[in-house]
Amino acid sequence: MAQSGKSSAKKSKPSYLYSIIGVALVLFLLGTLGLVVIHANKLSMYFKESIEIQVILRDNVRENQALALKDSIANKPYIKSIEYVSKDMAAERFKKEFREDFLTLLQYNPLYSSINIRANAGYVNNDSLKIIENNLLQQSIVREVSYQRSLVSKLNENVNKIGLVILLISALLCLAVIFLIDNTIRLAMFSNRFLIKTMQMVGATRWFIAKPFDMRSIINGAISAVIAIAALVGVMSAADTVLPELAGLRDNLMIAVLFVGMLLIGISISLVSTHRAVMKYLRLKLDDLY
Repeated sequence: MAQSGKSSAKKSKPSYLYSIIGVALVLFLLGTLGLVVIHANKLSMYFKESIEIQVILRDNVRENQALALKDSIANKPYIKSIEYVSKDMAAERFKKEFREDFLTLLQYNPLYSSINIRANAGYVNNDSLKIIENNLLQQSIVREVSYQRSLVSKLNENVNKIGLVILLISALLCLAVIFLIDNTIRLAMFSNRFLIKTMQMVGATRWFIAKPFDMRSIINGAISAVIAIAALVGVMSAADTVLPELAGLRDNLMIAVLFVGMLLIGISISLVSTHRAVMKYLRLKLDDLY
């Protein structure tokens, strides 16, 4: 009887390795999708916050009036960045961009002073920008407010579509992850069915039998998660080498949350699946194990 138990235990060791690798691969797939979601969100915020709102001032506005307006706008919650551009600065920028000195030709500067704003991503939508525009136009020194309305509409429309697709893929993948990890663990526990039944036949309680398997499942789940996290870190490092711009989009806090989530998922599903498998074999009759 003891030899049978030892033999079963030895046979179960390789299955733990396969189980760890299998769970790690599934967690790596889930973590990859998580990184895509995080970077897609950051990329969306980057594009939204790149849209410039030009508050064009009237031609007779003095610089101290313009700076006072700039300071009052700077305190608004929607401000990401703000800059005052005088008539001379606007002319200089035009000259650098288009390589034409229109001042020599026209003998005067037809450009207006402006306050250039970049709004926080949460405010870059048609409704919020319309409210901001109306508030700015109430200022007597403001001539007009200009921004790319069609681009804002198209950007938000595409972001919503992409978000819906990613949400659907994430839901399907989460179900697949639970199913795959559960089946991987149950397959690993299949080789231990005789050992579990033998312990029950010699009088061990269910808790006594399940405890070592549950503890082992926690360790295996943690190891799988660590392997998956290490693989993701390797992928991120390789991606940074190829595309250094990705480093600027990285949200280290969200990535840390993702890694903790992978660890908890690996441990939780491994524990639940293992415990269910042990209870299943304890309920079966000896003849049903064959």
